[in-house]
Amino acid sequence: MIQTLAFYLFAVMVLLSAALTITARNPVHAVLWLILAFFNAAGLMVLVGAEFIAMLLVIVYVGAVAVLFLFVVMMLNIDFAELRSGFARYLPVGLVLAIGLAAEIIVGIGAYGAGAIELSRRAAPIDPAMPNIQAIGELLYTRYLFIFEGAGLVLLVAMIGAIVLTHRERGGTRPQNINRQVSRRPQDATRNTQPGIGQGIEL
Repeated sequence: MIQTLAFYLFAVMVLLSAALTITARNPVHAVLWLILAFFNAAGLMVLVGAEFIAMLLVIVYVGAVAVLFLFVVMMLNIDFAELRSGFARYLPVGLVLAIGLAAEIIVGIGAYGAGAIELSRRAAPIDPAMPNIQAIGELLYTRYLFIFEGAGLVLLVAMIGAIVLTHRERGGTRPQNINRQVSRRPQDATRNTQPGIGQGIEL
């Protein structure tokens, strides 16, 4: 009984917060509603026994991605008039995509009701009594080890590419002489002068 009540509570909160995320006029409020949706989705994952995915939702999505979105939205100077005009311009495309996604969900629910396909047994055979996190760890570091390390290499290359693309050399500046700076004496650092009225200082 308590599981059913918890499921409906989390599911209703996910739907409401998701709806408020896309209908909120203030981007900061939209990100806050998105964080609430992530928390309730994590609760649903705990109910179905996928505690590792629930932990990822809270730590990665809420603790990193959503907070990053929040800081970016708060620091950017957003022109709300231009944002609304862009929303009206792309509204037909958004409606077409929303109808297509809704149709896919309906077809998926109908196919699942006709008979679920046990793909998980063939793609990742695990012991049903094994905990969720242990099962994921054993699969990643045994059967899918090379794929997992390949994904890490792809992320490394993407990070290096982002650094190379954003790196800029500063031109027109004097090179820094570290030895000269370190060996400078205190009496050479400053110089007291008494210039006359209207006279400049020679550097």
